[in-house]
Amino acid sequence: MSDKTILAPATELAAKNPAHFPNESAEYRAARTALLAEEIELRRHIERVSALRRALPPGGIVPDGYTFITESGPRTFAELFGNKQTLVLYSYMFGPQRERPCPVCTSLLSAWDGTAPSVSQHTAFGIVARSPIERLLAFKKERGWQNLNLYSDMQGDYTRAYVSAEDGDAAGINVFTRHNGVIRHFWSGEMGPGTADPGQDPRGAPDIDPLWTLLDLIPEGRPATWYPKLDYTPTPLTTIK
Repeated sequence: MSDKTILAPATELAAKNPAHFPNESAEYRAARTALLAEEIELRRHIERVSALRRALPPGGIVPDGYTFITESGPRTFAELFGNKQTLVLYSYMFGPQRERPCPVCTSLLSAWDGTAPSVSQHTAFGIVARSPIERLLAFKKERGWQNLNLYSDMQGDYTRAYVSAEDGDAAGINVFTRHNGVIRHFWSGEMGPGTADPGQDPRGAPDIDPLWTLLDLIPEGRPATWYPKLDYTPTPLTTIK
């Protein structure tokens, strides 16, 4: 969409929406139409933010020397790109201080395992953690992940440079580009506890976790108990009146 494109007001588009559902009240439809206008504005803002992200000036050149252990052996940072010009790396909270990995990260990666084949058509994509590769692959097998590329950053140089200077067990997402053999940092998720609004979970925008997005659609929203677990005890179906 061009910056010069003149957009119809969101309220005008919302008013043209033909949707109606059985037995809804006029009050509900009026409120839903007002909400639809806000959803249209949100979509437009997401598009504006994405355009600003794409227009970022060149980031810093990535230092030489980062090496990762992959399922097929050691790989340099440049080799993680494969035949792509862009590389997305998610840092997984599964460091040596953890007996089990972060449940929130695990929930996210389980969703991404399904979308990874489509994502990988356009960009190189990998998951980095500070645990030995054998430990990562054992957990990959346990979860039944088929499509995620797991990389061990045992030296920790990459993690300290791009995720946590203190080498903390922190999550993070970074995007890198390669042009004419030069690798640069493009973008990093920089929203966290310090940028969170009162009473809200630290999160980025748009939200990269499908779990959060889906829970935001329901009337209960994301309650204090929304945090995922690694395992769930099956519960019988009950009828709520």
